[in-house]
Amino acid sequence: MEKKIMLGNEAIARGAYEAGVKVSAAYPGTPSTEISENIALYDEIYAEWSPNEKVAAEVAIGASISGVRSMASMKHVGVNVASDPLYTVSYCGVNGGLVLVAADDPGLYSSQNEQDTRCVARAALVPVLEPSDSQEAKDFVKFAYDLSEKYDTPVIVRTTTRLAHSQGTVTLEERVEVEDKPYKRDPGKYVMMPGNAIGRHIYVEKRMKDLADDGSGFPINRAEYNDTSIGFITSGIPYQYVKEACPNASVLKLGMVHPLPRKLIEEFASKVEKLYIFEELEPVIEEQVRSWGIEAIGKEIFTVQGEYSANMIREKILHEQVELKAPAQVPARPPILCPGCPHRSVYSVLSRLKIHAAGDIGCYTLGAVPPLNVIDTTVCMGASISTLHGMEKAKGKEYIRNWVAVIGDSTFMHTGVNSLMNMAYNQATGTVIILDNSTTGMTGHQDHAATGKTLKGEIVPAINIYHLCKAMGIEHVVEVDAFDTQKLEQVVKEEVARDAVSVIITKSPCVLLKENVFPYKCKPVTDACKKCGMCLKPGCPALTMADNGTIVIDDTMCNGCGLCMQICKFGAIERVEA
Repeated sequence: MEKKIMLGNEAIARGAYEAGVKVSAAYPGTPSTEISENIALYDEIYAEWSPNEKVAAEVAIGASISGVRSMASMKHVGVNVASDPLYTVSYCGVNGGLVLVAADDPGLYSSQNEQDTRCVARAALVPVLEPSDSQEAKDFVKFAYDLSEKYDTPVIVRTTTRLAHSQGTVTLEERVEVEDKPYKRDPGKYVMMPGNAIGRHIYVEKRMKDLADDGSGFPINRAEYNDTSIGFITSGIPYQYVKEACPNASVLKLGMVHPLPRKLIEEFASKVEKLYIFEELEPVIEEQVRSWGIEAIGKEIFTVQGEYSANMIREKILHEQVELKAPAQVPARPPILCPGCPHRSVYSVLSRLKIHAAGDIGCYTLGAVPPLNVIDTTVCMGASISTLHGMEKAKGKEYIRNWVAVIGDSTFMHTGVNSLMNMAYNQATGTVIILDNSTTGMTGHQDHAATGKTLKGEIVPAINIYHLCKAMGIEHVVEVDAFDTQKLEQVVKEEVARDAVSVIITKSPCVLLKENVFPYKCKPVTDACKKCGMCLKPGCPALTMADNGTIVIDDTMCNGCGLCMQICKFGAIERVEA
């Protein structure tokens, strides 16, 4: 059998392929994005970018009900968006196997919180598997489909940033072509009206009990007995840290972290002298184990914040002095937008007009930090528009004359549409700026419903954002080039003064899109420079100041967007052919 080094996300995709999955749906979100990008490489699987995670989950649910194996993939905050169908499909159960991959983010590498998907799964009554390396990532996905169909349940495969983006050796196997299960009409199972849900709740509770009882015999849960003076209960990536720091300790490695295999845990605990529970984020395992009267040490010495490490065990348990090498001393570098980013152009105008912005999830969140200092709020996908609406309803029209909502094109299609619809329906006043850079930029340039291209690379009709806004009954919708700062400033002034909902669509593609060609560079005209530094205010990293105070432009970074040239009032910057 062939072996290949794979990212955890790539291995998950391979597991879906080998398990005979036929339908995959997702919305891109780091650290889960590469799962779908790799699934799309398999012709046997229909794969799509859905507008949001709720829709992705519902697409997978529909495929499952029809009788085929399906998957929905998302990051942990995407599970929140998908929680409505998730909680209900737990009651419905499945026909074809149904797996939801949830990528948590301990350490907050790319997220607004550190929530633990296991807590959601406990509330939703859905089993959770948690692999520890790339090989297990593939194997656990396949096992999840067997569990799903045997126990009539959706299954969550929980991963984390460390696993998703780490590489490991994976043994490849052939795809199993699973025969489609026949669809049988069964309203009592699939129509969750109250009368039917009562019966299904009873079924679900029994299902979870059966899983807990049978879990002690699952091959993905295993006890590794060595020195019994110390024992660990752990799962996922923390298992690797335990094996690194305490290779001779006894370990109960849990592959299924919900429901917990109580019999196996009680047996293991009885055989070790001192028991530690080593789990990242919330004390999900610890609280249950202690509730059974088992003595264990956990969060009183380990944190609920951030990623764990082998050094944490060395310090807290082995009481070793861990000497870490001092990090390389490099100049502080704040997070910044790319040279030539159209968001910088928009924010420079808003900053000049002293306008606050309710922000959203995307690259443009960087408008919150110096030197732009425009974004005042960021909550979740689509929240910018609703936040602005709430401000206006709370404080009145005059309060928001110096406020706008900013949202990207992909995020607008995700949940911004609903929020804008709410403003139109409830006769609000406020200006929404849709920063249309023709991609889902923050997660690596995925397409969406307004780009005209699918995950599989098919060319399809693109939703026209301008016409979509007009279809909501919004009278004032204006499109403007993001780099036409003079026109943009005029439009912003006009729209924030209106007693109505208005939308400004700033159009300019992301500078990192592969098809972009930059025919120009900006060059300083040193003799004309007044050393005022105005061109530095937007914070373009291609511009620096020389020792004598004049401007220097790094032509290896410059994309020739011309923003600095427009800001300079003295003709000290010109644009030339590249």
